[in-house]
Amino acid sequence: MKLALTSLAVLGACAALAACTPPVPDTGAADYAQFCASCHGPAGKGDGPAARGLRPPATDLTLLAQGNGGSFPRLRVMNRIDGYTMGMSDSPMPQFGQELREGPTVLFDAGDGVPTPTPARLVALTEHLERLQQ
Repeated sequence: MKLALTSLAVLGACAALAACTPPVPDTGAADYAQFCASCHGPAGKGDGPAARGLRPPATDLTLLAQGNGGSFPRLRVMNRIDGYTMGMSDSPMPQFGQELREGPTVLFDAGDGVPTPTPARLVALTEHLERLQQ
């Protein structure tokens, strides 16, 4: 019972905090243009001018959901953008975590039901990539 009341209090505090947080402008498209389009191309197809000669080639970002059983892999995408791949990648993709941590955070639920403070720009960029899916 005590745990349930504590959990309820924490959820209430999170909701109150979220209600007081000013809306964050959608920077996803602008950050994509600045950090991603040179390799992944303006439409996310992996055909940007800097992609020529990359090995492995730049990923076609419009097919991420298709390659994940039809579900956009939000957390995996955010980890890759941030640079949190734990050495399991041979990709030449740079890490953008430092740049995207500048500014406010938002409560983001990666699908596990736990809202976690996350850089707003990282969330916005991920949502922009989700909108590019075919």
